[in-house]
Amino acid sequence: MNDLMTTAQVAELIQRPIETLRYWRWRGEGPTSFKIGRSVVYERSDVESWLRAQKAATSAGGAPAV
Repeated sequence: MNDLMTTAQVAELIQRPIETLRYWRWRGEGPTSFKIGRSVVYERSDVESWLRAQKAATSAGGAPAV
């Protein structure tokens, strides 16, 4: 399995508040996440793929796909 990241680590990487990631998770948006016990984690490769998709969506002039 790829490197796992916490919500705080992902928030720091994408320069958004932790609350934003929690909101996106609640809405089913944002990078793919899952739980290990009570902890929400993200695979680094999923976060990087999501970032590439955001870049592609906004570079093409479209609205960002959250």
